[in-house]
Amino acid sequence: MIKVENVVKTFQGRGQIVRAVDDVSLEISKGEVVVIIGPSGSGKSTCLRCMNGLESFESGSICIDGLNLADRRTDINRVRREVGMVFQQFNLFPHKTVLENLCLAQQVVHGRKRSEAQQKARALLNKVGLAFKEDEYPSRLSGGQQQRVAIARALAMNPKVMLFDEPTSALDPEMVGEVLDVMKQLAAEGMTMVVVTHEMGFAREVADRVLFMDQGKIVEEGTPEHFFTNPQEDRTKLFLNQVL
Repeated sequence: MIKVENVVKTFQGRGQIVRAVDDVSLEISKGEVVVIIGPSGSGKSTCLRCMNGLESFESGSICIDGLNLADRRTDINRVRREVGMVFQQFNLFPHKTVLENLCLAQQVVHGRKRSEAQQKARALLNKVGLAFKEDEYPSRLSGGQQQRVAIARALAMNPKVMLFDEPTSALDPEMVGEVLDVMKQLAAEGMTMVVVTHEMGFAREVADRVLFMDQGKIVEEGTPEHFFTNPQEDRTKLFLNQVL
C-alpha cells in the first residue's frame, strides 16, 4: 500500500542544512498498522507529511497504492483523496456545525449530493460516538470530541490509508483514551494506518510494527514484542528507558 524508498528531506536552519528525513525506506502492507516513535525533532512527523504530499522531498520516491508522489505527472490531489490525515490540531471550521464539517469536503471533492453526504456523515458520527453532537459548533466540544470529529471527517472521504500525526498530543490526559479507542476500532476493522505517537501503550497493543526514528533515520524496527522487551540498538534502549 505504501512504499518509501531512500527519501531525503532537508531544511535550511541556522546556517546549515538539516536532513529531517535522511535516506528513509519502508514498506507498509494493506491493513497493517505501523507506529512511528522517537524524540522530538527526529523526523517522524516530517516523514508522515511527505507521505501525503504536504512536504516535498529532495530525492527518493514514495508510492501510495501505485501512485508515485515523486512523478510530476501524478495528480497529488488524487493521492490526498485516498490518504486521510489527522493532525495534532483539529483544524475544524469553527463557523460550521459538526455535521457541516463532515459534509463539506464530500460535496466539494467527491461531488456527493447533500443528502448522501449527510447520510455518510451521520453514520460516521455514530461510529465515533458523537451522533448527538451533529448540530454543535466545534467550540462547544471538548478536545477529545473535536479530534473524533476530525477522524470522522477524514473517514468520510473513504481513504485507503489513514495517517495520524500525534493525534492525542494536544489533548488533556483524560481525553486521550476516547480518541485511542476510535483508532483501535479502525485498526481492528483492517484500516491501513501509520501513526506517529508518544502513546507507548497504544503502540504495544495495536501496532503490527513499531519504527523508532532519530536524527532523520529509522534506527530500529520490529514487532511490539521485540521492540518493548528486547530492543537491539543502544539509542532505542535509551529512549525507552526515558519514556517507559
